[in-house]
Amino acid sequence: MIRPILTYPDPELKKKSAPVTVISDKIRELANDMAETMYDAPGVGLAAPQIGVHQRVIVIDVAGSDEPPALITAINPVIIHAEGETFEEEGCLSVPKYAANVRRHAKVVVKGLNLDGEEMVWRADGLLAVAFQHEIDHLDGILFVDHISQLKRDLFRRRYRKSLEQEHTD
Repeated sequence: MIRPILTYPDPELKKKSAPVTVISDKIRELANDMAETMYDAPGVGLAAPQIGVHQRVIVIDVAGSDEPPALITAINPVIIHAEGETFEEEGCLSVPKYAANVRRHAKVVVKGLNLDGEEMVWRADGLLAVAFQHEIDHLDGILFVDHISQLKRDLFRRRYRKSLEQEHTD
């Protein structure tokens, strides 16, 4: 089922998510809904808080449009190693029509559980590393715009509010 995606400045996006203690059918259904919602949007990642569920669940698929889907579902993901630096443009399904360059680690190792409760380790670089960092940030109530300079963030907030006001008057 496709669920509505919360958008900035919804205060739900700033809340920390609780660890999943039991991988139940409800969690599996949540993960399936998240994947369906992400693909429909379309996006390369989605965290449960973006659909108003404060559980530590993310889905990611960075496969290109000419590649078969490569869905990753990570429950309680944690970055256990990070190295290098990259400065790439990011966008977010919860911050539509806005992108900014964000400094991230170039490579990460992430540990978490799959939907069967098995411990998994993902070694990622490139877009996948950025996506893991971006989605794990969501679990902690952090948006990618929180990583840009104060000046750019203030500019973003003003422009974003103005564009929202224009949408409501059109």
